[in-house]
Amino acid sequence: MTGCKNAHIIFINRPGVNSEPEEDNFRYEDCPTAKETLEDGEVLIQTMYLSVDPAMRCRMNKDTGVHYMQAWQLGETILGLGGIGRVLKSSHPNYIASDLVEIQMNCPWKLFFLCKPNDGLIQLQKIKRALVGDHPSLALSCLGLTGLTAYLGIKVKGNIKPGANQTLVVSGAAGATGSLAGQIGRLECCSSVVGLCGSDEKCKVLTEYWGFDHAINYKKENVAQRLKETCPDGIHLYFDNVGGEISDIVIQQMSPDSHVILCGQISVYNTDLPYPPPLSKNIQQILLERNITRDRFLVLNYQDQYESGINKLAQWLSEGKLKVKETVADGLKESGRAFVSMMRGGNIGKQIIHVSD
Repeated sequence: MTGCKNAHIIFINRPGVNSEPEEDNFRYEDCPTAKETLEDGEVLIQTMYLSVDPAMRCRMNKDTGVHYMQAWQLGETILGLGGIGRVLKSSHPNYIASDLVEIQMNCPWKLFFLCKPNDGLIQLQKIKRALVGDHPSLALSCLGLTGLTAYLGIKVKGNIKPGANQTLVVSGAAGATGSLAGQIGRLECCSSVVGLCGSDEKCKVLTEYWGFDHAINYKKENVAQRLKETCPDGIHLYFDNVGGEISDIVIQQMSPDSHVILCGQISVYNTDLPYPPPLSKNIQQILLERNITRDRFLVLNYQDQYESGINKLAQWLSEGKLKVKETVADGLKESGRAFVSMMRGGNIGKQIIHVSD
């Protein structure tokens, strides 16, 4: 580390609970390099990639509203939800120099950092190089928590029955999780998959690259009418990434005994509402009368299924049955811009930051 320049992204100011984040909420700064001598159990990591996720918006408020994520403190290093790093030095018995690792839940937005793995703050998971090949960022998309969220969400909450002619609707379908959820729904025997997104370009990618049967641009089209046209037999599964008005429209067209997979609510992350946000009396009545399940899904509750899930995702990926797209910001300095762009729908597929090689 001698002579190596270190840098990090710090949190400067809160946007306010009812405001969109801006680039000036973040600041790039040089910072001290890590010490040369490691204590027992410490690992020195060089960050290669950072994951940029909508749920991070909750950490910009004084209270995240959830128990499993802590709010960011002003003037301190940003802690993201995931990253990929390379072990440079290790005094931990489970890690050696050159190990490739996924940093989960509290990944410092920092070029070099020290940690004591799995001490309650930073969770490290070794990455099998045979799975990711020369594309380690796959561990942040298809072969990481994002892929597991899509896969286990569909498997655990979808109640898909082969041969039952079920239609799946996915909101935020051109994002990291939604794009995988639609493909997985098809692989798990949904008869039709419909994606909701916010541009004609994304609609084209959904149908031509990811194989969705239909794509609806909610910014230009009448969503209710288009759902009637594309889902003539009703909607049996709804993978909900956005919440709000769009989800109300979808739920109104859902069939009896259908299922909402409540994954995210990006449409309300900039508002002062609890998670998941309350539903109107009308939507609550529809859920009750039609026996529609709408249970919150949190992938962290299914860690016993991570290994089998990753293996299945890796199999589909190697067989060409799953396709991944990334939107890549180059350099740690671009972190704030990448986050703001993602929150405004500027990404197709997984938004990541390439920090170093």
